[in-house]
Amino acid sequence: MAKGVRIIITLECTECRTNFEKRSRGVSRYTTTKNRRNTSGRLELKKFCTHCNKHTAHKETK
Repeated sequence: MAKGVRIIITLECTECRTNFEKRSRGVSRYTTTKNRRNTSGRLELKKFCTHCNKHTAHKETK
């Protein structure tokens, strides 16, 4: 069987990860897929963070 090109990645909020003085202790995370042949680098998208209550940059984690 052929191995798939698309892989599942996790996107994590950059502001929640660095700001320790916010109200809630959670970190916003999304899961999505990407094509590893077309997008070889780390993916960064603007998504809505429920803990920050605004649209922030979400970067790919390991």
